[in-house]
Amino acid sequence: MKSSIRRSRRAALAVALGSVLALTATACGDDGSGAAGDKGGDGSGKGEITFWDNNGGVRTDVWKEIIADFEKANPDIKVKYVGVPSDSVQSKYDTAIQGGGLPDVGGVGAAMLAEIAAQGALEPLDGRLAKSELGGQLNAKFLDGVRAAGIDGKTYSVPTSANNGTLWYRTDLFQKAGLQAPTTWTKFYEAADKLTDKDKNAFGYTIRGGSGSIAQALDATYGQSGITEFWNGDKTTVNDPKNVAALGKYVGLYKKDTPSADVNNDFTKMVAQWDSGTIGMLSHNLGSFGDHQKALAGKFKGIPAPTQDDGTRVQVSNPVDGLGLFKSSKNKTAAWKFIEFAASHESNSKWNKTAGQVPANLEAAQDSWVQASEPTRLAAEALTGATTKIVQLPYYLPDWNTISKADNEPNFQKVLLGKQSAKDFLDTLADQLNAAQADWKKNHK
Repeated sequence: MKSSIRRSRRAALAVALGSVLALTATACGDDGSGAAGDKGGDGSGKGEITFWDNNGGVRTDVWKEIIADFEKANPDIKVKYVGVPSDSVQSKYDTAIQGGGLPDVGGVGAAMLAEIAAQGALEPLDGRLAKSELGGQLNAKFLDGVRAAGIDGKTYSVPTSANNGTLWYRTDLFQKAGLQAPTTWTKFYEAADKLTDKDKNAFGYTIRGGSGSIAQALDATYGQSGITEFWNGDKTTVNDPKNVAALGKYVGLYKKDTPSADVNNDFTKMVAQWDSGTIGMLSHNLGSFGDHQKALAGKFKGIPAPTQDDGTRVQVSNPVDGLGLFKSSKNKTAAWKFIEFAASHESNSKWNKTAGQVPANLEAAQDSWVQASEPTRLAAEALTGATTKIVQLPYYLPDWNTISKADNEPNFQKVLLGKQSAKDFLDTLADQLNAAQADWKKNHK
C-alpha cells in the first residue's frame, strides 16, 4: 500500500513540476495557479495578511513579539498569526494547496521546500530580493542551500536561520566520571559505556527512535564512516558497507547504554528525558538549548557532532529555515514587507537568540549574543570550518520527506528492536532514494 501511495504522490508531483517548468519557460514568473490556486496579486500593501508559523507553540512567543514590532512600524498592516506544529505543517500545506486556504506568508524549511515549490505554490523571490536591502545582508551559503533545495535553482524562501546537529553533554556527570568532553566518536562511545549504570537508572546516551529519527541516524552514520558524498553517480552511498557498519555500531547503544523507552522517542520525549534524568548525552540540534538552560543551567555544554580521531568532522546538512511568499496571496506587497522585516537585523537576531540558532542575516550573526552562546558560536564555526565536510541531503527530491519519515521511521524502530538488520534497513532506504533520484532527473532535464 505504501509503495503505491508513494508512486501516486510522485506522479502527481511530476505533473506539478512539469507545469511549473512550463510556466517558467513562458516567462510567467508570477502566474502559477494550477494545483496551488489562483495567482493572487500585489494588493494595496495594506490590510490583513496571514502568517503560518511552521513550529507553532515552540516559537509562538517570539513570533508574536516580532509581529507586534512589525505592526507598530506598519500600522496599516495587520498580521494574523497561525501556529502549526512542526510535525504536521507539511500535510497542512499539502491540504491547503489542493483545497485552498494557503497563507500569504509561511515558514518553509528546506526539507519541505521542493515539494511545495513543485506544486506551484510559492512565489520566486529573486527579483524582490534584488531590489531589497536584504539583497546583500543574507548569508550566501544559506541562500545557496535554499536554491539547491528548490526545483529550478530559484529562491523560493528567504532564509532566516540554520540549525546544526549538537551533542549535548552533562559536564557534571563527565567530571564526576573523570571523562573528557565527547569531541570524537571514540570518546563518545567510551563515555556512553562508562556513564551507564542500569541499577541506578543512569544511562550514557538517549537515542531518538521515534519521529525524526532518520536524520539523526544518518548524521551518526556518515559522521563515523567518513563518507562525504550522498551520491556516487546516480546511486546513493547510504548503504555503503562503511555506513552499514557505522549504523550497526550506533544502534548497538540501544538498551545497552540507553533506556529501552527510547524506541518511541520523539523530540519532546527525548529532551524531557534528558533534562530531568541522569543521562549523560543527547544528540539534538541547537533548538533545544532553551529547554536545557531552564533545567540544567551550569551543568551542561553543547558541541558540534563528534569528529573522527584525526579531527575531521563529517556531518549531514541541516535544513535552512526560511519564509516563503505564496503565489495565491492577494496582498503580496504587504506580505513581502513582513518577510523583509522578519529577516532584518533586529528581528532576525531576536528570533535566533530565542531559538539558539545561527542567524541568516549577516549583521545579526555578528551580535554579541552569538559570541556569548558557546553552542551557537561553535555551530557557526563548524558550518564553515576547513576540516568540516558536509554531506548534502537531497532535500530537492519531492519524495524526501516521505522516504525519510513515513516510510522508514517504523523500519528504524525494527532495527533498534533487533527485528531488522542495519544492512536491510539501509538497502531498503537506498532503493527508495535511487528510484526518487531517477524520477527527479527524468522530470528535471
